[in-house]
Amino acid sequence: MANKRKDIGDEDSENGMGTGEVAEEVAGNAEHKVKRAKAGNDNEDLYLENLPCADAYERSLMHRDVVNFVCVIPANDFIVTTSVDGHVKFWKKTANGIEFVKHFKGHMGPIVATAVSHDGNLLATTSIDKWIKVFDVINFDMINQGRIDFLPKSLCFIYKTGQAQSLLACSDLESSTIHIVDASGSPGVSLYTVSIHAQPVGIMRYHPYADVVVSIDDGGMVEYWHPNQEKGFPQPEPPVIDWTFKSDTDLYTFKKAKVAPTALNFSPDFKMFVTFSFGDRQFRVFDFYTGRLKHVFDESLDTASEAQQTGTAVVQLDDMDFGRRLAIDREIEKQPGGQSATVNAVFDESGKFLIYPTLLGMKVIRLETGEVVRLIGKNETQRFMNIELYQGAPQRKSLVTMEMAASDNPVLKESETTDPTIFATAYKRKRFFLFTRRDPDSVGDGTGQGRDIFNEKPSREEQMAAMQTNLKQTLGSAAILHTTMGDIHIRLFPEYAPKAVENFVGLVKKGYYDHVKFHRVIKGFMIQTGDPLGDGTGGESLWGHDFEDEFNKAIKHDRSFTVSMANAGPNTNASQFFITVAPTPWLDNKHTIFGRATGGMDVINRIENVKTDKMDRPYEEVKILSIEVR
Repeated sequence: MANKRKDIGDEDSENGMGTGEVAEEVAGNAEHKVKRAKAGNDNEDLYLENLPCADAYERSLMHRDVVNFVCVIPANDFIVTTSVDGHVKFWKKTANGIEFVKHFKGHMGPIVATAVSHDGNLLATTSIDKWIKVFDVINFDMINQGRIDFLPKSLCFIYKTGQAQSLLACSDLESSTIHIVDASGSPGVSLYTVSIHAQPVGIMRYHPYADVVVSIDDGGMVEYWHPNQEKGFPQPEPPVIDWTFKSDTDLYTFKKAKVAPTALNFSPDFKMFVTFSFGDRQFRVFDFYTGRLKHVFDESLDTASEAQQTGTAVVQLDDMDFGRRLAIDREIEKQPGGQSATVNAVFDESGKFLIYPTLLGMKVIRLETGEVVRLIGKNETQRFMNIELYQGAPQRKSLVTMEMAASDNPVLKESETTDPTIFATAYKRKRFFLFTRRDPDSVGDGTGQGRDIFNEKPSREEQMAAMQTNLKQTLGSAAILHTTMGDIHIRLFPEYAPKAVENFVGLVKKGYYDHVKFHRVIKGFMIQTGDPLGDGTGGESLWGHDFEDEFNKAIKHDRSFTVSMANAGPNTNASQFFITVAPTPWLDNKHTIFGRATGGMDVINRIENVKTDKMDRPYEEVKILSIEVR
């Protein structure tokens, strides 16, 4: 095939060195080659350092309904989010987060597609209300709109920088036709149509350097075509691409697998593109120029279940948590065309790492080796769907002189500081989430809101859920009692008894319970501890005085291993607590429940069965060695 594309690795032949000279050079400098390889790995480590790494999201912000798309526009540091109720929000990236800019009620129905022009100047959205809305990103304003006479499916800007018309491609949900409109003119009027597919087109992405559109229809057929109406939208030829016949590529992969991708994104250098198909849950990386398949990452539920069972998963979850996540993914599968159609993958700025959401969290893959080098958000319960990556420097100066670059100016250095952030939507969530290199600040911005910002008026249920999450982040949601007979794992209930949990956690941090005995044990009833005197007459609260009871209908003494406060009557809680070994309903509304044992039940039963005197005190001392709060 003539005029093969020039790769980065072809520089030697252009520098006047023949093949033999190159071989001799390499053979004579084996040690230098090893050093270069090591340097390459070091560079990859530097790229990895410019990616988010937090296990938990730092902030989340609200829409009035479920957030379905997020767009990052690095050219001007804007972020745009959309929701299923047709709302569009503009945000501006700042040094440590984002700030709200403008809110549009853009559509009267769910937004089904968004598109950002390559130069970052224009944003387009479309909805089942059959309107196309066009926004000026830099001035964050809606500049055009047009009503179409078909149900839209996907959008893609297909113009090069400097082109007179801002051409926008919009596919039809009910036919194979692609309509080309002028976004800056009349977006509701088709200038011409493209009919190269046999089924409705679900994905279109534009390669600005090759002036080629990659489109994939619902049957899995991939097409490359030039957006040139005069030439009849031809397939590109060498040297634009490295193939003449599609049979020489792997572009029939989806057709053979009988799946249709729901997402496609190019790498920053446009040499590769990644697709995701929910039908087989595989992320595939293709070489754009050759059309060859380079990598396949299988995230099917069967593969995830097998890894969990064999202990080979990236992170090992307990069976209950894994089962819950699996159930959510099966629920998503049952709704084709819903949020499942928004799941995507993105490359980092170097093109060496791939990031995509899974039921375990967001995986960061080193493409050269295929290994998972990082799992972002693994501690969160949300199922993340649509993600975008920002790796810019929000305060960077647009013009830097040689004098400025050479100076030791702390203000200039600060302006060059990057803030890598992943913006992610989640299944059935009215929020989008920010993952950075910083741990979440449980204190928040001084408003008491914590990391979940209420920038919209929330429902009562949302307020309660956020309060519970923030309490868990602040106080802790679990504890481990290390005793002389073994460990007891306890789940805490800050959402139901915040005062009691705060008291318990505060005393634990002071070491108050260290080496304290279980001073009262009644077989078939409970085991009691928390008195530093060891006889049931002592102990004081974190605040030095008794505190009030907290009763909630959601938790009762209706099962064994319930953790409750001991008291001497109403509102006399201090430091002592007990763990039941049987249902004790007569204690409801008399003793505050603040936790429940989730592990070490055998330890509780062994303590229950120790020999005691007439005062229910064990003959052989059983002590709490220490307590760990998580």
